[in-house]
Amino acid sequence: MSIQSINPANGKVIKSYREDTPDAVMRKVSQTHKAWLSWRNNDFSNRSALLIKLADQLDKEKESLAQLMAYEMGKPIKEGIAEVEKCASVCKYYAAEAQGFLKDQLIKTEAQKSYVSFQPIGVVLAIMPWNFPFWQVFRFLAPALMAGNCGVLKHASNVPGCALAIEKLVKNAGFPDHVFQTLMIGSKAVSKVIENPLIKAVTLTGSTEAGIKVASQAGGLLKKTVLELGGSDAYVVLADADLEVAAEICASSRLINNGQSCISAKRFIVVKEVEKKFTTLFVEKMKQRKTGDPLEKDTNLGPMAREDLRDELHQQVLKNIELGAKCILGGQIPKFKGKHAYYEPTILTGIKAGMPAYNEEMFGPVAAILTAKDNEHAIKLANDTNFGLGAAIFTKNVTLGEEIARTKLQAGSAFVNALVKSDPRLPFGGINQSGYGRELGPFGIQEFVNIKTVYVK
Repeated sequence: MSIQSINPANGKVIKSYREDTPDAVMRKVSQTHKAWLSWRNNDFSNRSALLIKLADQLDKEKESLAQLMAYEMGKPIKEGIAEVEKCASVCKYYAAEAQGFLKDQLIKTEAQKSYVSFQPIGVVLAIMPWNFPFWQVFRFLAPALMAGNCGVLKHASNVPGCALAIEKLVKNAGFPDHVFQTLMIGSKAVSKVIENPLIKAVTLTGSTEAGIKVASQAGGLLKKTVLELGGSDAYVVLADADLEVAAEICASSRLINNGQSCISAKRFIVVKEVEKKFTTLFVEKMKQRKTGDPLEKDTNLGPMAREDLRDELHQQVLKNIELGAKCILGGQIPKFKGKHAYYEPTILTGIKAGMPAYNEEMFGPVAAILTAKDNEHAIKLANDTNFGLGAAIFTKNVTLGEEIARTKLQAGSAFVNALVKSDPRLPFGGINQSGYGRELGPFGIQEFVNIKTVYVK
């Protein structure tokens, strides 16, 4: 069996990779467990020094790594460079902060001494998606290594080159052999890895369906999971918003990574009295993005990651139109030469309950505009979803915006007058069908540790 890397810009096979046999997978997990038995005893200064070297490797190779992403999943080269730089930043962040996040916490009791200690748990399986093929891995890997854990990676099957590049980066930074390894396997082989008693926990970023499947199996084995799943982020535009700024931010968020991001804006809920003006500005901003070869430096939007994903998105668009939505921009597969996975930036209006854009995640460059009667109705529409990853509110009344973000919007992250994004310093994750647990910040590094009570009489 082989795993193929296919260029979504032209449909051509880049390279085929031999899939690991079950025995090879078992051997890799065993090797990583043995590496952990030593790695867990490394002090923070040693872990930190190696993580800084890993950041240096990323900075040194960012252009070639960005090119690899462009070839494998269509990310424009400038976005790829920014992604690698962000990976370097999360390494530097945890290299500097992890020891403080994991220091013993004294708790006063009747004991001579009692405290909480944060201890590593072992090998963590990371199941990661293709949309941010480096960042998704590094936001797990940097805190995991600093906590004294080790990891094995099951990456998405369309980015095997990126998976192996990450393994090579870790090795070249000087980490001990096998503290992190890539498993070259398809999704059908994952359950056997989760079953392995040497795997102590699982982190997954992916679809809600994949999360339910992994969580069900891991729960049956009493293994902890952290899940970052789908999202249908609502951006609420109130009547007093700066519409020029809101339209620019909304367009940027909707088209991050060609709309293939769990936290990109997907539903735009606009109070009726400013809907017409906002929509006009929004169309202008969406039109300004250039679609083309991801290797060209002036390209804003490359192809979608796979042709089948583009086709599924197009069918969702057609279904919305069939049910009464109006397509005011795009909605077409561009007539480029040969096989490709390109799709035009698209805006749908008149979205109502029962339409795919209201209930489902639209994973691509398609924006859905919903009309709200007033502020209260807008918040109700924003929360009328099974998801809960991120949300944003646009208003000149910052006090009101903060109150809505803090107490009204039901999501793991809520931003005021800004696009939702992940940041190494802030916890990141969702609620409801968008998952549970947190990555990043002090909370992220504490997800996969033994929070151990020590009591000395």
